[in-house]
Amino acid sequence: MRNSKILAKVRTGQTARIAMMGHFLPPFVAYAAHYGYDGIWLDLEHRPFDHREVQAMLAYFHLYDIDCLLRPPTREKGQLYRYLEDGVTGLVIPHISDVDSARELVQKVKFPPVGDRGLEGRGLETNFGLDIPVTRDPLVAHALKETFLLVQIETPQGLAAVEEIAAIPGIDGLYIGPQDLRIRMMNLPEGERVSQEDVARRVAAVCQQHGKLWGSLPSSVDEMRSHAELGSQLLVWGIDVRMLQAGLAASAGELDSILG
Repeated sequence: MRNSKILAKVRTGQTARIAMMGHFLPPFVAYAAHYGYDGIWLDLEHRPFDHREVQAMLAYFHLYDIDCLLRPPTREKGQLYRYLEDGVTGLVIPHISDVDSARELVQKVKFPPVGDRGLEGRGLETNFGLDIPVTRDPLVAHALKETFLLVQIETPQGLAAVEEIAAIPGIDGLYIGPQDLRIRMMNLPEGERVSQEDVARRVAAVCQQHGKLWGSLPSSVDEMRSHAELGSQLLVWGIDVRMLQAGLAASAGELDSILG
């Protein structure tokens, strides 16, 4: 069974490098692994993938030995742990704004004694059962050690409950959703708004207190540097559509310089 590169990094006090993709681009997986990324955030919340496409993409993740951090479009229990059976290393669940929702997620995706995940054992997670020929017990131990659950803090309500959410056993980390949080903050009275910088500092302090991971999606290199200085061990930088746009813009400029 495959071990997590992201968790290996953070357990030794290092920072994990994570790219982001939302389209069916197998070469992106190969390139990210080649250039030293530890994982790729696969976004299914805002991008449509059918389940067979997800399974096909996960085969490339395992082929190139890179973590898949998947943001699902659902909180349905069976579907969530099916992503893990298909080879996902981590789940990041959007719009978690209360303690009960966070606890419920732990029950859905963690094996006992932490949660109540269902046990099967014949997916890519176990090399289709080849890695557990005798008993499924090694799968339970491996999944509890080598897969992880993050929840997104992207509402004022979630920010207000962040200390309690971070304290929940089985929640491995928090991820700030900066854009969703920003537009919701804009609708609060001015005295109740919290700046992105203060959100990052608050989440960083809470995660340090409870020994949890945290990250966000920075908008600039300077902001990414600030997150690293605050102790973020999940740096997400390198989005497929931005890189495609930047590459095409550069190529178009070169063509313009030749063609006039």
